[in-house]
Amino acid sequence: MPEGEYVRSRADFHILPGVREAIAQLNQQNKRVLVASNQRGIALGLYTPGDLHAIHEEFQQQLARADAHIDGFFVCPHDKNACDCRKPKPGLFLQAQKRFPSTTPATSVMIGDSLSDIEFAKNIGMKAIFLEGDTAHRKPGAEKADALADACCSSLAEAVDLLLD
Repeated sequence: MPEGEYVRSRADFHILPGVREAIAQLNQQNKRVLVASNQRGIALGLYTPGDLHAIHEEFQQQLARADAHIDGFFVCPHDKNACDCRKPKPGLFLQAQKRFPSTTPATSVMIGDSLSDIEFAKNIGMKAIFLEGDTAHRKPGAEKADALADACCSSLAEAVDLLLD
């Protein structure tokens, strides 16, 4: 979605080309796939935690068609400056570590399309891959994210290929 707009329902949710296959590749290599997501729309009252759960269920169902899955979703439902779990702060990583104790910054990689994703990784000593995406729809701070990241790729599929090579 463009910056400032939100996926509010299952009908708004669309998986980008190559994502199912890229996640399936990670699953086949026994790599844990976690999603860390700021969901400010909940704090703004644009959708509910139940709506978000339905979107995650839809994602899992679509991934299952490609023999893929997400191992865990970690979500910050708060507004800006209201918590310690909103990326780039480390709270979502700490939540993931509680559920998956073997998860460490040294054994993890953040693949993200925003400055907050890349700063999140760098703040905890994790490697980061910035997804450049379509230049017409880049989020604010893309240039800084590009400079901070360990690598830049045009898609999740390209990032996964880089990781697994």
